[in-house]
Amino acid sequence: MSSVEWPILRGEDPSSEAGPSRIQELASQLVEADFKAILSSSEAKSILSEQTSLEGLNISSSSTSQEEDSLLIRLIVSIALLHSFVQANWTGPNLTFTPLDILPSTTSTNEDLNAAALPLLTLQGEPSYHLSSQPVLFLLARRLLFSLPSTTLPTLPLWFLRLHLVHLSLLDEPVPLPESELLAVQSLLEDPAVLSDQDLKATIELEIGLYHHALGQDKQANQSFLSAAKASGLEFELSGALGKRTKYQVNALSQLVLLAESRKREGDEEVTSNGETTIKGDEKKDTSLPESIALNDDTLLEETEFTKITSSSSSSGTTSKLSHLDPSNQPALHPLDQALLLSLCLSQHNNSPSSGLTANQMMPFLARVISHPRNWSIHTTGLLLRSRLEASRSRTVERSTLQLLALIEQMPTSDSSTKERLRYFHQLPLPSKWEMERELAKRYLTIGVVRSALEIFDKLEMFEDSVSCLQRLDKEEEAIKLVEDLLKGKKTESDVVTSLKKENLSEKRKNNLTKERKAKLYCLLGDLALSSEESIKDPTKAKQAAIDYYEKAWQVSENTSSRSMRSLGTIYVGSNDYEKSIECFKNSLQINPLYARAWFTLGVCYVKLERWTEAKDAFRRQVGVEEDDAEGWNNLAAVYLRLGEEGLKDGENPPPVSYENKHLAWRALRQGLRFAYANWRMWQNYMIVSIDVGELSEAARAMTRVVEELSNKDPVLAVDPDVLDKLVDSVTRDDYSLLKEGNVVPKTSNEGFGLLPIVERLFDHTILPRISDSPRIWKTHARLERWKENWQNALEDYLKAYRCSIVSDESVERDLEKWKEAVNEIEILVATMSQLGPKAKTQQEEAGETKKKGDWKFQARGIVRTFMGRTRDAFEDQPDWQRLQDLLDDLKRSD
Repeated sequence: MSSVEWPILRGEDPSSEAGPSRIQELASQLVEADFKAILSSSEAKSILSEQTSLEGLNISSSSTSQEEDSLLIRLIVSIALLHSFVQANWTGPNLTFTPLDILPSTTSTNEDLNAAALPLLTLQGEPSYHLSSQPVLFLLARRLLFSLPSTTLPTLPLWFLRLHLVHLSLLDEPVPLPESELLAVQSLLEDPAVLSDQDLKATIELEIGLYHHALGQDKQANQSFLSAAKASGLEFELSGALGKRTKYQVNALSQLVLLAESRKREGDEEVTSNGETTIKGDEKKDTSLPESIALNDDTLLEETEFTKITSSSSSSGTTSKLSHLDPSNQPALHPLDQALLLSLCLSQHNNSPSSGLTANQMMPFLARVISHPRNWSIHTTGLLLRSRLEASRSRTVERSTLQLLALIEQMPTSDSSTKERLRYFHQLPLPSKWEMERELAKRYLTIGVVRSALEIFDKLEMFEDSVSCLQRLDKEEEAIKLVEDLLKGKKTESDVVTSLKKENLSEKRKNNLTKERKAKLYCLLGDLALSSEESIKDPTKAKQAAIDYYEKAWQVSENTSSRSMRSLGTIYVGSNDYEKSIECFKNSLQINPLYARAWFTLGVCYVKLERWTEAKDAFRRQVGVEEDDAEGWNNLAAVYLRLGEEGLKDGENPPPVSYENKHLAWRALRQGLRFAYANWRMWQNYMIVSIDVGELSEAARAMTRVVEELSNKDPVLAVDPDVLDKLVDSVTRDDYSLLKEGNVVPKTSNEGFGLLPIVERLFDHTILPRISDSPRIWKTHARLERWKENWQNALEDYLKAYRCSIVSDESVERDLEKWKEAVNEIEILVATMSQLGPKAKTQQEEAGETKKKGDWKFQARGIVRTFMGRTRDAFEDQPDWQRLQDLLDDLKRSD
């Protein structure tokens, strides 16, 4: 029997010496996927007439004896049933027969048989998906397989595993395989027939990995995938190569690439005239593969164009086994190795967070598989995974949606043979038709194709999503009618059907589920009341109707509907009735304390009522549930700073904020900024609080971020001059002469010499290159340079401050008050120049600089003369004019 079993397992046609001619004929039909011929045969009809197969299906049976020679035939029939079910729900094309064509005559209809089979497919209390096609075929396959003795048929454990993996796809929650059956599958790896066949060993390891993946056991799955790759002899590595990704890219940059090579299989390779390697084993020249939709983007290339490498460049400076491969022209992989790469791609996704980096690491695996399509199911799975990765990018989301639609539409067609589609089905994570349709509907919603999404949701009985679609289509009346039908029991959502059929649910739990469902539907009616056209015509009436629905939901659920209280509380917040909203949110959070936005809104209500302690508790709970909500951390910090104000009487001044509360606020802001790096308002708050708690280096860092974000938008808000003055004051407290002598070791970066390099970097690299028209900034920088005894730099800073001060305003020539202010500015500047000018000249001479700076006296006289010339006509008769004249005379006499 082994001579037939193992070829069937590999998907190969058994040899003529495999056994009796009838068994060989049926085995050949199985490999060719001619299931109708097998299930219509006399042997199959005899087997399917047994009582054990038809129990619970309301079909009369005829008892037949089970002969030892018929075990293989029974195995073949059970596999044909299993693969027929897979063909109907996964791979297509549509079946050419129905269960009535293969079962004994009965008065039951096809729908009756499938309805009777569904409850019998419940596994450990988990019901099967009620919209699957022809579930009676799967039930018959399951019963037949479990009726076979595993001691006589060595390959049976693997068929049990395959059957279980298909069953898992029908369940709402995964159910593990019995430990003994999994051990039996693993023991197959030690079978001599498996040890002598590398591909068969790799296949078993791969299917064990897919089982662990289905259970969410990612570590074990990854180990099995790697073991499968080792058994298959697949060599692969994620590397980098020069290439271009856009049409207008001039220089090739390093791109991520997967280098992979299959082992050489005897008789499966041929080398074409151009030197390329092709694999013949599973390739059919007339096979029609799924279409890969073109990207057609105006910027991105269809695929990365890698720079061609020569043999000399590939072998130099590397010890990699795959260094001989050219990334732009890699050899085709064996289909089994392609399936392995797709599974390893899943492993990469499971072990990394959802991010752009994860997608970039997964895409090379898919590109390597898609570039050489060898098999229908493998190519379909690769295109599907690529579609999922591209769904989050604006330039690829259209191709992603069209690709998913194309994959669904080509399943019922006969563009490729059933044999081709089923050949590697058990080695792939290919989702069922209904899962792909559900995914397509949600993809449609993301790009605004609402009507098509609605059709799919209706087909899949996802009526809550249908209501959402009807709302977006402004069809509130249809949405309300749909919800009312659900309340009356005329329609039922698919997830509710599945939940209520779970055998391990008590009657009390089922009643609770029914109450929760009704409450959810009343909440939907409340939502619809607020978004209907009536809400525009009469907002008060619509709001009252919504309140009635939410209160009805609360009543129907027997005070267990968290959603109804949240919605009711939101309405009261909009009406500024914070006391009522607080009660609603409290009720909601007693039921579901893990709903972060409810804690946030509750905290806002407490803030509005100035109940700071309760607001603090609410925001702390919110960030405890949703740690990455920066707004919650910011509000928590604000509440910490207001804790001392609670209970104050009107007109009473609040006490100063304690250092402890300031520090708590500082820590809250620092935590929130991890998730809002570009929020300049939070950085500004953090900067001010950092000054208050003495974290001056952090204040400087915060000012850097504010300037980077705001310098091009609002330069006036970009720099807080008071904070900048405090930073410079903290630096200039120390004696600079000690630093020049090298006798100082900074103890902290928050003051003195430790803070100096931070403040210098703040000025030189952040503020001054971006903001050069603020006199106060230049004066503050001048103070720092003066402390450092850089007299020339300080003098230049004061001059820059003067040039962008009030004297640069044209109104100084007409406005008396501004003119007087400018006169004061000039007097102060000249006094400063008289102090710094000589020191700068002496310092310049001591340094031996050959290039002389301008004489300060000449500059000062020029400043006074220019200003007097500008304002002579308007203000020569003013008493303060004499101050300017005296200043000019003093400068002349000093020469």
